[in-house]
Amino acid sequence: MTYAFRGQPAPHNMEDDMPAITTANTASEMVRSATTTALRVAARELELYVAGDVAGTDEVFAPDLIDHNPASDAVSGVDGIRALIAATRDGFTNRQIRILFQEELPGGWVVLQWQLTATHTGDAFGFAASGNPVDFQGQNIVRIVDGKISEMYHIEEMLKLTQQISTGTQPA
Repeated sequence: MTYAFRGQPAPHNMEDDMPAITTANTASEMVRSATTTALRVAARELELYVAGDVAGTDEVFAPDLIDHNPASDAVSGVDGIRALIAATRDGFTNRQIRILFQEELPGGWVVLQWQLTATHTGDAFGFAASGNPVDFQGQNIVRIVDGKISEMYHIEEMLKLTQQISTGTQPA
């Protein structure tokens, strides 16, 4: 939503410039086209959510994963990731993740900003299926060691997601 100040034109709404999700910028396409192992592994993590592939966590994450933002009830970092993938798989259909930004940093670190779109068709995060479309973003900072994610920081727009699930409206 944009607002104009008295005598001023309305500012440009950047969200209007967001292209539709295409295979050219999805997590799956990044897995296939990544030029380094680190970028490929980082994108593969997001692809697990799209596919609902809980079993794939063993190929992507180190067993001693350090998750700096774990689920409160997770026994380990990997178990928390498995629970999030399962919740996403069971609660949402038509899942797509688009990569908005990617950067490989020294020391095996990768930064990704992503956008998930889906339809809330099952129980998820304490909410019964609503049928509402959802569209939210997140950022992951992951460290790749020996071809697996060994450490991660992540943040997701959970307030925006729960507002969309519960009311079906997109917050401003």
